[in-house]
Amino acid sequence: MRRLFAAIMLPHATREHLVTALRPLRDRELRWTEPDNWHLTLAFYGRQPNDAVAVTEALAHATAFARPLSLHLSGAGCFDRRTLWVGVGGDTQPLRELMADCLLDPEERHRQRAHLTVARGRDGWLLADHAHALSVYRGPEFLADEVALVESHLGEGRGGGPRYEVVDTFLLR
Repeated sequence: MRRLFAAIMLPHATREHLVTALRPLRDRELRWTEPDNWHLTLAFYGRQPNDAVAVTEALAHATAFARPLSLHLSGAGCFDRRTLWVGVGGDTQPLRELMADCLLDPEERHRQRAHLTVARGRDGWLLADHAHALSVYRGPEFLADEVALVESHLGEGRGGGPRYEVVDTFLLR
């Protein structure tokens, strides 16, 4: 069994721009995610059989007629006063449609929101302050022209975090 998700991986310049914007906010109170792991999750599949036929078929179908997307990171917020995220701007309607098409279970559609998780913590006030500071953030435009199928190896990354491995890619044409 493999733990899988579909994602748009961020270009190096986009990650570096956000790293620079986060530098004044970084503190020891929060657990910051690794910039090398940053991605926009399109769909989370959880544990799947090693061949992952249902997942690869869903992604092949979802991307068959989807066009590349012009996106940028923009704004910020918190989920449950525990997770700090940066939002996404640009071609957001086609992105939402792509996210919905990547799902195996259409019932999950209501839980989707394009975002990039940058930190987690227990201090809701600190997370809210950081989200407020980042609310005006806008990163550079980038072209998302492929969807990655990613395997998550929990506990194998830097500092005991996850290690992500791209196992397949699906082009947006």
